[in-house]
Amino acid sequence: LEMMETLRSIDSGTVKINGIDVAKYPQKIKYLIGVQPQSPAFQDKTKLTEVIEMFAASYGEKVDAMNFLRDVELEDKANSYVEDLSGGQKQRLSITTALVHGPKVFFLDEPTTGLDPQARRHLWDLIEGVRDKGISVVMTTHYMDEAEVLCDRIAIMDNGKIIATDTPKNLIKQLLKRGFKKRQYVEQANLEDVFIDLTGKGLRENQ
Repeated sequence: LEMMETLRSIDSGTVKINGIDVAKYPQKIKYLIGVQPQSPAFQDKTKLTEVIEMFAASYGEKVDAMNFLRDVELEDKANSYVEDLSGGQKQRLSITTALVHGPKVFFLDEPTTGLDPQARRHLWDLIEGVRDKGISVVMTTHYMDEAEVLCDRIAIMDNGKIIATDTPKNLIKQLLKRGFKKRQYVEQANLEDVFIDLTGKGLRENQ
């Protein structure tokens, strides 16, 4: 993924994004993609509106910062400093800063790591919203439930090699055809549902 994002030299093979060779035209690729790192880092003493305006300016764009904050439900934090945000809020800010230039492909590196269940589910909704806008989303995750819910197509990697690529449903069907069976437990709810219900289904302020 770092090779696709132009962060690392391509050591073998070729990559094209939107028909453009990544190795030959890395600068063009940077304008076509948005990247959200696993651990976003922003200047602490900077207001959220200033962060978005700064990212947009780096692409030569001028945007309405409030519109972007509204999309990720952070408009009430517009004049807050980054250092005052929770982990979930920083992830949402990171997502919107990666989209200020209207990329065609959006890369996310384990976006929900360390988030509580509410913040995690809310981030799922945001990612689905990005996809629904016609932006191709490429995401890495170690959470199989997350991949099953969010992904239209999955590539499973082991020791740096892709060992399977298909839709989540097809991968499960192939496993069952190979004779896989496991004990069936039918539960009406799980502990995560309990947490969501007891703490409130809406997004909490400290997320």
